[in-house]
Parts: sequence; C-alpha cells; structure tokens
Amino acid sequence: MSGHTPERYDLIIVGGGATGAGVALDAALRGLRVLLLERNDFAEGTSSRSTKLVHGGVRYLEAAVKHLDKEQYALVREGLSERQIFLHNAPHLAHPLQLLTPLYRWSQVPYVYAGLVLYDLLSGRASLGRSRLLGPSTARKRSPGIQAEGLKAAVSYWDGAFRDSRMVVALLQSAVERGAVVRNHTEVTQLRKEEGRIVGVRARSRLDGTERSYDARLVVNATGPYADTLRRMDDPGLAPLMIPSRGVHIILPKRFLPGTEGILIPRTRDGRVLFVLPYLDYCLAGTTDEEGPLEEDPRPREEEIDYLLEHLNGTFDLRVERSAILAAFAGLRPLVRKPGAHSTAELVREYITELSPGGMLTITGGKWTSYRAMAEAAVDKALDALGEALRPCRTRDYPVVGSREARAKTLDRLHGAGLAEEEARHLYAHYGDRSLAILDLAKRENLSGRLHPGHPLLRAELLYTLREEWVRKPLDFLVRRASLGLLDPRAARECLPAVLEMMREECRWDEATLQARRQEARMRLGF
Repeated sequence: MSGHTPERYDLIIVGGGATGAGVALDAALRGLRVLLLERNDFAEGTSSRSTKLVHGGVRYLEAAVKHLDKEQYALVREGLSERQIFLHNAPHLAHPLQLLTPLYRWSQVPYVYAGLVLYDLLSGRASLGRSRLLGPSTARKRSPGIQAEGLKAAVSYWDGAFRDSRMVVALLQSAVERGAVVRNHTEVTQLRKEEGRIVGVRARSRLDGTERSYDARLVVNATGPYADTLRRMDDPGLAPLMIPSRGVHIILPKRFLPGTEGILIPRTRDGRVLFVLPYLDYCLAGTTDEEGPLEEDPRPREEEIDYLLEHLNGTFDLRVERSAILAAFAGLRPLVRKPGAHSTAELVREYITELSPGGMLTITGGKWTSYRAMAEAAVDKALDALGEALRPCRTRDYPVVGSREARAKTLDRLHGAGLAEEEARHLYAHYGDRSLAILDLAKRENLSGRLHPGHPLLRAELLYTLREEWVRKPLDFLVRRASLGLLDPRAARECLPAVLEMMREECRWDEATLQARRQEARMRLGF
C-alpha cells in the first residue's frame, strides 16, 4: 500500500508476454530476485494472438537467398535451433507439424522445393523431417480440401505448432517455482529515479486502484509493441524503435482442414505467405501484415478478413463463406524499424537490446520462436549492467511446468480417473501433467461436470486457474487459459453466467464488481 517501504528486487520486468515471461524464468534460474508486472492479463496482447507456429521462418529464408541478406539468414538459423529447444522444453504445448504447400504453376515447383530442402539442411540435427515433393493425387489424399483444378504438385515440410497463451502461463509458473513474483492487471505508472538513475517503479492495480512502489537494481522493458511508450517514460526525447504491425487471423470449423497437416500458401497477390493450420479442434487461417496504430484491443477490419477469404477460396475446393467464420482476432507485432524498408512485410523479425542512460534495459522485436534466445541475451546484458559475473543460462534444457511427466503416463492416469477421451485430451493439451492437480481439486471440492455441453471445458479448470494461474477476470479464463473465447465466442458467451457465478463466490465480489466484470466480458465476446 502507499507509504510502505518498497519491496526490493534485482530485476523488475515490465510486460507479461512471451519475452517478459522468458526473461523472468531465465533470471530466476540464474539466482536473481525477480518481479514481473503486467498491466493487463498475462499474454493478453501480442503473445496470445500469434499464428501458433514454432518456426525458423520460411519467408525469411527466401529473402535471405534472394537478397543475400545475412540478417535474414541468421534469423532463420537461430529460429530452427530454437524450434528444437522449444519443442523439447514444452512437449505438452508444442509439437511437430507437417505442412503442405500446393503449387499451381510449374515454375513454382523447383523453386519452392529447393527452398524447403535448404530449410531442412539449415536445421541440421534439429531437423523434424525431410521435405518431399508430391504429385497432385498424393497431395489431394494428404489434404483433401485443396483445390484440384490446376494443381501441378505440392511440397510437404516440417515445422512446429504450439499453444501460445498456455506457454506464457507455463513459463511464469516455472519462474515462480524458482522464486519470481508475478502480478497481472498491475500498471507501471512511474519510473522512480534518483540523480537521473532509475531505482524502481510505482505501479497501480487495475483491479482495485491500490498503488505500491518497488525498488529495483534494474528495470527491464519487455512490453513488445509498447516498448517506445515505456522508453519515453524514461526519456521523452528518444527516437522510436518500433513499427507496430497488425496481424489478423480467422477461426473456421475443422471441416475446412480435416487432416492433421497444415497448409502454406506460398505467395499471395501482394507477395506474402499465409498459413492454414489445425489448432485444437478448429482451423486457423492467417495472417495479414499491415502497419497499424497502437491499440490495447485491436479488432479485425472487414478488408483484412476479405483478404484472407480471397486467398482461402483460391486454395480450397470447399468455398469459405463469411458466415463460416467462428471467430477473428487481431494482434500487434513488435517490429524493429529498419532504414529503407517500404512496408512491414520487409522488416526482419530481429530483436534488439538497449540500455538507456537512466538504467532501463529494453528487449524488443523478435518472434515467439526466439523468446528464449531473447531472454538469454537480455539477462546476459542485465548481469553486465549490474556489474555481476556472467552466470550460465539454464533455459536450453529446462522443461517447463506441465511437461515433467510423459504424455502417455499422464493420459493413462486421466483415463483411469474416468475422464472421457475428449476431456483427457483437452486437459493434457492445456495443462500437461498439471491436469492431475485439476482432478484432485475437483475431488476435494466435489466439483464435477462441464461448463458447456458442447466443449470439454471442466468446471474444476476454472477453480484451478483462479487459485493457481492468476485468473482475475472472466476473460482471463475464457480467452487465454481455456482458449474457448478465442476459438468459439458464442460458446464462451453461453458459459459466461456460470463462470461469473463461480468467480463471484470464489473471489467474493460485491455486486458492483460482478456487474463490471459481466459488462467487460460481454463487450469482448461480442454481445
């Protein structure tokens, strides 16, 4: 509370997305006292609105070869190496994914095939499988929905897929295990300075308005697209580092992608690539790439959805009508400015670290796949800024919370507890071996059943996330912890009354708080 002696930390990390969570875990594993503050919910912005791919970056490789660009080449090499680490450290949340690239012009065939073979070669020992050239009939058997007319060939290749918002929670839980303190819905309102140096922050709870000061030896700016906002809180005259870019995705029923493989559309009319991916029991398609303003909750625009539909309908036999779209979401990407770039599509997904004269370390740019490498670079620089000896990074081989028991063993135990197959798969895909704690909680609290008859979302999950995963609002649970609000907003709306009632009881909300949370959720879920 205001007036109390500030809590003291080695690092205060501002930003609770992929980068901030990665820095928190890395720093905690190296023995630093860590506090992480996020003004919204963890992963609420960029980190829950991704394409859900763990990848080296096929389009960056094309640019690297075409323009002899060392930055793009290095980005791909690092991404392929980090892909392997990612899949190893979070096997319950990340897995290899085979993708098919349909080709409708003979001139594309050798070009695309050679590029994907090079992609394999660059991955070296981290390869997930060989790229293969397929004839039209084989391609159609593998992916029945792709357009048959004019199909010359297809190339299959391997990358990775993952559940983004769940990965942030797993990283944060892992950091807390090692002594970190994390707080969501807590906004930094001031960088506290003494003699021109940052010595801490002042922060306000966005839940109850209380304020508190915290001391820090170093503040880390991990706010993604908002990096310049915090940098200018330190020094209003700083030149901007960032160009925020909008990415839009749509969610479709599984029938549009009935197999287990994804699809890469290698070239749109304006030279971009699009992905169509299996995601849980849905089909995810995206992404657009346009420069856009900073917005706390960006929404898809009609023309962006039209763009995606145009290219989907040029790839699938089954026509995708607007009425088939279950959900659409937009996210901002933190792209680093580059002299000479004419559009956001030309910008490399590189990351940078910057230490300000006032003593704030900014780490920004990059992409989900490189979160761990970004964190390692940031903590190395932080230790140097603190005048401490470099301690070895331990995140290269550190399984995150939820991944410490083999999948088969956890699923056997879930089945043995009487769960239906759909419920067991759902729990494991979201919580890994922590699923067993949810079952224990359900038994102790005599809490059974689903929150929605059409989805394997258990009532016990909500109670577990309230107690163990920092859920403070209905949307924290429905959109980010359980994914339902992202994939099927209509079903999430139908769950809302039960969610509000359980939260009112567990959190002891008064009537005003209950009504405020209801209104906020209704607006976000499209009432």
